[in-house]
Amino acid sequence: MVKIHLYSDPAHGWLKVSYNDLAKHGLLGAISGYSYMRGKDYFLEEDSDAGMYLQKLKQKGIQYEIVEHTSNKSSKIRNYARVQW
Repeated sequence: MVKIHLYSDPAHGWLKVSYNDLAKHGLLGAISGYSYMRGKDYFLEEDSDAGMYLQKLKQKGIQYEIVEHTSNKSSKIRNYARVQW
């Protein structure tokens, strides 16, 4: 089982996924500019990119567990670089 971390603030949420994991599942270049990146970590926007990633895992029969990290303050993720390909 794969553990996936979900970070959220009062307005939005993001799944944290590594560059290598995106590459392994053929999603490089498919992530939108609504998601963020920092180093080799990508923070997939909850309304589209995160769903696309989770759907890919389901298609491959990969089970996952979402570990939630919730804050009542604006997330620092909003200050990371936007994804650009």
